[in-house]
Amino acid sequence: MNKAQRDDLLQQMLETEMGGVKIYTTALQCVLNADLKEEWEKYLDQTKNHVSIVQKLMSELGVEPKETPSRKVVRHIGEALVQAMTMARQSDAPKQAAEIVACECVSLAETKDHGNWELLTKYGEAAKGDEKKAIEAAIDEVEDQEDEHLYHSKGWGRELAIAALGMKAVLPPPEEQKDVKTAIGAARAKAARKEMM
Repeated sequence: MNKAQRDDLLQQMLETEMGGVKIYTTALQCVLNADLKEEWEKYLDQTKNHVSIVQKLMSELGVEPKETPSRKVVRHIGEALVQAMTMARQSDAPKQAAEIVACECVSLAETKDHGNWELLTKYGEAAKGDEKKAIEAAIDEVEDQEDEHLYHSKGWGRELAIAALGMKAVLPPPEEQKDVKTAIGAARAKAARKEMM
């Protein structure tokens, strides 16, 4: 097992979670839908906790936070997402457009975040002893929340974009109504949206 690569993944995870706090803070400035606002406020609180969880895991594994090339890239992408939302919010476009941009930016960030935790899960499955226990404890705290962040945010983005096109949308989206936490659940919820209209 490549511990140097594991350590780099942890650096990326820390930067992703820290960037997630900024992304949700900015997204909340774009939100119009009260249900979405409530959901993102919850996700912001959870993401702040995820920063602490990753920091604790790094400490347990003897990994000091430091600047790495991959961490710089993750930060750059996060800053670009914040900038995109700010640009949308300050533009002359309708306010609904900024809300949709925020959904897209959150979904992009959560895709990276979700991927990080999936990779750590794979590594944890092969790890042993205290390393395995520390990784599994962190995953147990975060995994369901990360799944929800990704699948629910994608659903919100889709439904708000459908509404903006002047078509009938399902709000809150099926992913939220069915409280999905898996890719299969998200696919089933999306397929059931016609019945929910």
